[in-house]
Amino acid sequence: MSRVGKMPIDIPKDVTVSLENGNKVTVKGPKGTLTKEFHKDMIIEHEGGQIVVKNPFDDKFHKSLHGLTRSLINNMVIGVTRGFEKALDISGVGYRAQKQGKKVIINLGYSRPVEIEEPEGIVIEVPAPNKIIVKGSDKQAVGECAAIIRSKRKPSAYLADNAIKGIKYENEIVRTKAGKAGAK
Repeated sequence: MSRVGKMPIDIPKDVTVSLENGNKVTVKGPKGTLTKEFHKDMIIEHEGGQIVVKNPFDDKFHKSLHGLTRSLINNMVIGVTRGFEKALDISGVGYRAQKQGKKVIINLGYSRPVEIEEPEGIVIEVPAPNKIIVKGSDKQAVGECAAIIRSKRKPSAYLADNAIKGIKYENEIVRTKAGKAGAK
């Protein structure tokens, strides 16, 4: 049995969880509604104020699926109550971001600015020209949107620590590489 999968998920008072046939789970809360269908072998039960995921089999695949199912349902509950966010830092001379309606326009040293539209269910904030915050209730969608923004100009690994150029996650540590050795 998975240790993660065994733990029950507590449901807050302002969240409603409904289970439909075929392991389809719908979670409604103050930040929105999330729906996901899980593997048919997992047993998902609503007991009182908790959700319990049970595993009928004892092989490696189903053990990993047990913990995954429990984690995904827990993330759905957290997403509709608190939500998720990822912060990105932009560094480089002339690199900056600004928001225009539902679009974020980022200058990254290319001949034209990069335009990124907000996906459905995601809010992109630009509190400062060198900071972008991606918020939403779906953890996967928030991470994917942040990764797309970061992919437009990844941080350079060949510059000194204080001169890293590009877009990086707020707490990301960029490992720098040694440059070319000088010839005498």
